[in-house]
Parts: sequence; structure tokens; C-alpha cells
Amino acid sequence: MEEIVLNYMNAQNRPLNVQNVADALQKHKIKKTAVQKLLDSLADKNAVSFKDYGKQRIYVARQDQFEIPSTEEMETMRAYNEKLQDEIAAIKSTVAGLESDMRSLESNLTSEEIQKKTKVLTEENKQLEAKLIKLREGTVLITDEEKAKIEEQYTKMISHWRKRKRIFKDLWGMITENMTKKPSEFKEEVGIETDEDAGVSIEDYSDLVNKGPKMTPKRRKMS
Repeated sequence: MEEIVLNYMNAQNRPLNVQNVADALQKHKIKKTAVQKLLDSLADKNAVSFKDYGKQRIYVARQDQFEIPSTEEMETMRAYNEKLQDEIAAIKSTVAGLESDMRSLESNLTSEEIQKKTKVLTEENKQLEAKLIKLREGTVLITDEEKAKIEEQYTKMISHWRKRKRIFKDLWGMITENMTKKPSEFKEEVGIETDEDAGVSIEDYSDLVNKGPKMTPKRRKMS
């Protein structure tokens, strides 16, 4: 066990505490208390060095056993390290691209799902084509009663529209009658939009049931 600990310290060649070594050697089933004794034993034999920082002791491999590289060797190792870093960056970029492609493929429908969706859309298309044929032949798709009910409801809504438009006009006249500020400026300030501001006219809808629309009303997002 002492040899295992010593080999690990030499291989790492960096400052380590007892917990670091114990965690790294878990596969060897060496407990923390045993690691402590082994490191102290190696320190007594001058196989490793140590330094105390408060209550914690830090161990490190004996540095005099390692050959110190020359300046040229250091430069070679530094250049090699930079090359490896570039290769790592390139590989990470490739991996990121592959992961993106994989996510894209996973989001696509499978052949089975495509077949099911095609079947559903084909059926919907048949139903729409059948409806289109009836419309082209002049087939009435709603009864006279249903049509009358729709027209009645439409007329009622137009009536409500006219009523509210009239109420607003009366109130607006009362509010702005003695106002020094221009009504248009006040309207902009309080965020009011009229039918005209929205490009909509009630007259375009009034005779829609009997005569059809005079124009396609221009819609505008209301405040």
C-alpha cells in the first residue's frame, strides 16, 4: 500500500492533502486513516515532502528526483501544449456540431410518424375537396333558419356599435367643449382610438348582409 501511495504522489507531482489522496485511491480500498499513516511514514523516510498550514498538512513528491528540463525543452513542451489545446478546441467544435445535428435529427418525424400524419392530412384534404365541390355547385351549406339567425345577430351587433359610437361622440363633445388643448392632442395623450383612426368605418358593415362589403376594411392594432 505504501508503494501505491508513493507511485500516486510521484505521478501527480503536485501538492495534495490526505483527503485528496484517499479519494483518488478508493479503488484500492485504502481508508483515509491508512492513507494518513502511509504518507507520514513516507515523509519520515524522506520519500515525500510536506508542509503544515494550520491544522492541515500538505504533501508533495520529492522534487530532487525529477529531471529539470532545459529552456529548449520547456519551449518544446509549451509549443506542444499549445498544439494540443488547438486540437482540443477543434474537437470540441466538431462535437458541438455533431450534437446540434443529432438534436435536429431527433426533432424530425420518424418514417412511421410521417406516414400517420400523411394519412390524417390526406383525409382532411378529401373532406375539404368534397366541401369545395358542394360550394362550386351552389349547394347551400346552412339552412334558411340558420342564415336568418346569423343575420339577426349581425344586425344586433351593428346596432350596438352605432349606439356606443353615438354615446362616445356625445361624451367626447362634452369633455372637449371648453378644453384649451386640441382634442386630437388630448385623444393621443389618453390613448383613445376611434374607428377612423383604426381605418374602419361602420358604413362598410351596415349593408353587408344584403349588398356585400363595399371594401375590405383595413385593420390596425388597437392600443
